[in-house]
Amino acid sequence: MRFDLKHVRCFVLLAEDLHFSRAAQRAHMTQPAMSRLIRELEQEVGVPLLSRTTRSVELTEAGKAFLADSRAALERLEHAATTARRTARGEVGVLRIGYMDFAINGRLPEFLSAFSRHRPEIRLELTFIATLKQQEALLADRIDIGFMLGPFEQPAMASYTFDDNRYVVLLPVTHPLSSAQSVQLSDLAEEPFVLGSGENWGAFRNAFFSLCHRAGFTPRIVQEPSSSDGIFGLVAAGAGVSVYASCARNLHRSGIAIRDLAGASEKLMTCAVWATPVRSPSVAVFTSFLLRVWGSS
Repeated sequence: MRFDLKHVRCFVLLAEDLHFSRAAQRAHMTQPAMSRLIRELEQEVGVPLLSRTTRSVELTEAGKAFLADSRAALERLEHAATTARRTARGEVGVLRIGYMDFAINGRLPEFLSAFSRHRPEIRLELTFIATLKQQEALLADRIDIGFMLGPFEQPAMASYTFDDNRYVVLLPVTHPLSSAQSVQLSDLAEEPFVLGSGENWGAFRNAFFSLCHRAGFTPRIVQEPSSSDGIFGLVAAGAGVSVYASCARNLHRSGIAIRDLAGASEKLMTCAVWATPVRSPSVAVFTSFLLRVWGSS
């Protein structure tokens, strides 16, 4: 059909007033111009929408049906326009967020809760993704923000240190070293290790192996679970010891002693990473809140 919004809006105004002159004034046009638009509309629809006499204008039954749908269509279009404007301002939208274990066990839940109060109409789609796979997802535009281990040293990527953790040792409560306040990594050289799998813990394993190399040994890995729950469960069961981030103290798992790793000055940095320049208004609002509000708190 070749009629447009101008035809429909004029028809709705005329249907409300049932008076060509008043409707034309409301539409800021002349009466002949409005009459022409209504005739064009009726020709395109193919049936009379109005019954005209020298004294009155009335809607036909077809006109009443057309009016109901026309109003609904205009309301939907107005809603669409409003949504588009709010999306452009970053007031509504969808954010695809990747996170790894240390982020979700650390400060990330508190931050996301604060952001959702700040912008409740921006929907957060959260997906657990290992650090190295988050980097791939960012480059492929499958996520908007990644909370990963360490910065992403890549052109057109911004990294912000969101949280930091120290290394801790996870021991079964029955382990002889569980009574110590801290443990040297070299004290664990002969121990069996429970370490996250290479698929999900590749970035952490690289950092951990560097620590072990400096301590003069190669860890003997006996179990490689894919998740934090698996690591904690196997340590509690006595399958071995492990090294984790200090956010482990947020998890309150029975059967495990958590001890500081002495002599390890390095920290495990959780970084928020996103592509630059920022093209999505929702990402701009999110990163602004992260840097200006959360970062200053």
